[in-house]
Amino acid sequence: MRLLLALISFVAAFAVVVPVAAAQSDSPDAVERAKVEVEQAGKLTQKASDLAAEGNRDAAYDVARTAYLDHFEYAEIPLRLREPDLVLDMEFKFAAYRDAIQSGAPMGEVRDQEREILRGLDDVERSITEKGIAAPAVAFAFSFTILFREGLEAVLLIAILLGSLEAARARNYRRPLAWGAAAAIAASIATFALTLTVLEIAPVDRELLEGGAAVLAVLVLVMVCFWLVSRLEHRRWMEFMRSRVSAAVATGGALAFAGLGFTAIYREGFETVLFYQALVLFADGLMLWVALGAAVAAGALVGVGYAILKLGKRLPIKPLLIGGAAMLLLLSVAFAGNAVRSLQGADVIGVTPINGDWARLPIFIAEMTGIHPTVEGIAVQAALLATFVGGALWVFLLKPRIAARRALPTEAAQQ
Repeated sequence: MRLLLALISFVAAFAVVVPVAAAQSDSPDAVERAKVEVEQAGKLTQKASDLAAEGNRDAAYDVARTAYLDHFEYAEIPLRLREPDLVLDMEFKFAAYRDAIQSGAPMGEVRDQEREILRGLDDVERSITEKGIAAPAVAFAFSFTILFREGLEAVLLIAILLGSLEAARARNYRRPLAWGAAAAIAASIATFALTLTVLEIAPVDRELLEGGAAVLAVLVLVMVCFWLVSRLEHRRWMEFMRSRVSAAVATGGALAFAGLGFTAIYREGFETVLFYQALVLFADGLMLWVALGAAVAAGALVGVGYAILKLGKRLPIKPLLIGGAAMLLLLSVAFAGNAVRSLQGADVIGVTPINGDWARLPIFIAEMTGIHPTVEGIAVQAALLATFVGGALWVFLLKPRIAARRALPTEAAQQ
């Protein structure tokens, strides 16, 4: 009987202590301290690698040991109840890192182990940090904008092509045009799946891949937006696409129109794949919101396409395109900041830390905005943003005023 009572008492105590311990480990104070300790563990890990590179392996080992025992272990308290496998994984990574330093392993191996730890610390911070509202909202907005803006341009292209066929009295080529567009959509989906696979198996450092993908996305985003601004007038779109239809009519044959539909849509599809690929790389933990943004954009495009192609509605296309271009330019600023951070992780770009709290955002916000606490990243983003603001002022404010002033003498002479 005593044994039974003791067992019951133990179970009761266990039932009380475990939830209390869990609540304490998940309390705001514990989580905030864990974030601070994770950051400090990362700094000391980088310092240990620098000491090892200088040839001071003993000091490097002591610093690496301090990073784990005196800092990361505090993060294990709230982390164990959330992701115990991640705790074990980080223990192994820190151990392998210390062994590499102590055994005199080449610096390339030490740096590789350092990068593994820093990636793991990012995963730890994501696990213990609440997503909040801002980061999911940004992920949703960027995802929606990418698909809706590119899809809207594709719908406009199809509408202009169909209108040009009507004007040329070549309605019999509508079906090949539609088949070409459908093939372009399928090819875009296949391209996205292929790029995901290639990025997973490519024998290249992950940070280098992420940085390269982000840089390419930034370049294409900027070119696309400036190309779009130069063709905001519907008349220019009509002239551009009518010339392509005329060339296809002159060539003759269904294959020419299928190729026209494919190339017109696949260009938009390839850009969409590139932008989503870069977004996915930096939206870890927010993929639900990325998918939701894409789903809502797809639904909106169905409505817009039906209104334009079936009902012949005149929608405010120019404001929609300008708004979409503005959002994509902001997305390019975020990609630029993340590209710099990834290239810094790959030791391609130097690192000058910023100690101010204003640059140290929660990890989900930091990865969605690309704002990381380094001088290099902030400088690139500021320069890019200043370029966009200056370009917008020139295109929409200064250039029209200059054109209006030049037109005044001509009007006066005519009068």
